[in-house]
Amino acid sequence: MRTTGQATGEGTRRFSHRHEIRLPGHFRESQGLWLSSIGIGTYLGEPTPSQDALYCAALSAAFEGGINVVDTAVNYRHQRSERIVGEALSAAIAGGTVQRDEVIVATKGGFLTFDGSEPEDPSEYFQRTLVDPGWLRPEEVVAGCHAISPKYLECQIEVSRRNLGLATLDVYYLHNPETQAAHISRLEFERRMRAAFTALEMAAGERKIAIYGTATWNGYRVGLDSQECLSLPDLLRLAQEVGGTNHRFRAIQLPYNLAMREALSARTQRVQDKTVPLLQVARDNGMLVFASAPLLQAQLTRGLPEEARAWLPGLQTDAQRAIQFVRSTPGIACALVGMSRAEHVQENLATAQVPPLNLKQFRSIFSR
Repeated sequence: MRTTGQATGEGTRRFSHRHEIRLPGHFRESQGLWLSSIGIGTYLGEPTPSQDALYCAALSAAFEGGINVVDTAVNYRHQRSERIVGEALSAAIAGGTVQRDEVIVATKGGFLTFDGSEPEDPSEYFQRTLVDPGWLRPEEVVAGCHAISPKYLECQIEVSRRNLGLATLDVYYLHNPETQAAHISRLEFERRMRAAFTALEMAAGERKIAIYGTATWNGYRVGLDSQECLSLPDLLRLAQEVGGTNHRFRAIQLPYNLAMREALSARTQRVQDKTVPLLQVARDNGMLVFASAPLLQAQLTRGLPEEARAWLPGLQTDAQRAIQFVRSTPGIACALVGMSRAEHVQENLATAQVPPLNLKQFRSIFSR
């Protein structure tokens, strides 16, 4: 059974009202939704029942503590992350902790995935579950693991809706589309992206997804001469060609943290005759921007330079300082932090008890 509805402006604002006195500056409005400045990610961990239980407790703590953004993907932990998100959200709704329209659930499709655990013969598994039923043709796969063809996306959206127990997915990302760009011609890449966007516009029209976007690792950070480079202006042009001025390509995700600041400072995007940073293009086009890896997979949880305490005052741990930097960056809607234990949620969410840096304070970091 799938829970109907989707995140709404009214619902997310209702959620923010319950928590904003305790968490000043924690919520920000974008695309008509009120998002917590810290979201919970579900990437890391083994595909085991014990890890499922830890994630379930972490998600429960997140909903209760003031987080209304959840990020997952069909391939995370062989579909187990999606399923535990669905289980935890269903329990939170049943228990009255949240309502469906208060929570923004984002997931991704693109990478081939197993079902709960790795099969003995992966090739036979994909042949039987994807190729034989007609969901995927072998020539649509690059790097042995990635596809964005329309039929495959149709299949994966249904898998994610089933796993999450949701009628409508709030954000659906093409997962690392630069994987395609690295293995095919630019002309073929644009053709495949156009076809993918057409499929996603159709899914949005059917209310299977609300909006869509691209979740990347290298695509928006590398230089313009890289084969993996993604041009946000070009992708917006494609979206408008297939979906019109009211297209649903409205969200992007990329790594951004104290050590990886390309979104803010690297001129990776060409707009007419100028090169500008990604965040400028996103801001000018009203995009939702989600920052992944704010802790750089725990590398920024300890050992930050002493001056970071002066830059980011009022916080107790380096993890909190790293999160504060990301959530204070102009143009970042939400910092997605991997949290697989309830105690992680408590420590990281304590960051939101301190207001984000204002623009003057943020700029002063770079003038020191």
